Amino acid sequence: MNKVVLMGRLTRDPDVRYTQGDRPLAVARYTLAVNRRFKRDNEPDADFINCVAFGRAGEFAERYLKKGTKIVVSGRIQTGSYTNKEGMRVYTTDVVIEEQDFAESKAAAAQNMAADMPMPSEPKPSAAASDGFMNIPDGLEEELPFS
Repeated sequence: MNKVVLMGRLTRDPDVRYTQGDRPLAVARYTLAVNRRFKRDNEPDADFINCVAFGRAGEFAERYLKKGTKIVVSGRIQTGSYTNKEGMRVYTTDVVIEEQDFAESKAAAAQNMAADMPMPSEPKPSAAASDGFMNIPDGLEEELPFS
């Protein structure tokens, strides 16, 4: 049995190309950064796994996946080789994607993306109280649709 299940983040936007012919087929290539379970010297390690998705899976990758997106994929390992321009034999290992899905909500993804962005010089005032709920002004209770 040749079955792989991975969860990680895209290291860059997928590279999507289409085959030639009467019915072009989407071919999406991307790399997943997959954290290792154990740390070396208290530093997290990651493996960078090359993935390729064909057809509808490739179209899905083109439309919805981008750098930093956390996804879970399943597929099979496929090895191959080719001769490069210098005449050297190059060996490849890819995961051919059979299924792919998001591994976090849109809100969590937005929060993770915001954490990577530089903070503005002046923070914007927040309508939320310290408990995370919005403050409701006094006297508004009778206007609320629930009690």
